[in-house]
Amino acid sequence: MSVEPDSPMEGTPLIKPSSVDHELHEAVVDACRSVYDPEIPVNIFDLGLIYTIEISDENDVKIIMTLTAPGCPVAGEMPGWVVDAISVVPGVRHVDVDLVWEPQWGMDMMSDEARLELGFM
Repeated sequence: MSVEPDSPMEGTPLIKPSSVDHELHEAVVDACRSVYDPEIPVNIFDLGLIYTIEISDENDVKIIMTLTAPGCPVAGEMPGWVVDAISVVPGVRHVDVDLVWEPQWGMDMMSDEARLELGFM
């Protein structure tokens, strides 16, 4: 049995873990929570659109995120909003945002707070 070269190896997480132990992690999460999808009254972090927050030892931040759907009207703008929000966090040197479509976003990725706000709980 061969493995497709672009497919992850079995057991590899679909979403790369975040740098939760970095001293800037909470401030970056708070910055992500300041960005809202204009069609949904919940911030993008609690919606589950932020897959990974990776922070280097040099305080460079890489965000891997998605949108609720590929046809989202703000697809071209949302990554810039995230860069703008995180760039002003004291200590952050550089921000890079990668927009991905795999794994596909689903309502199960929302936080309990988001589900409650949207009436799903």
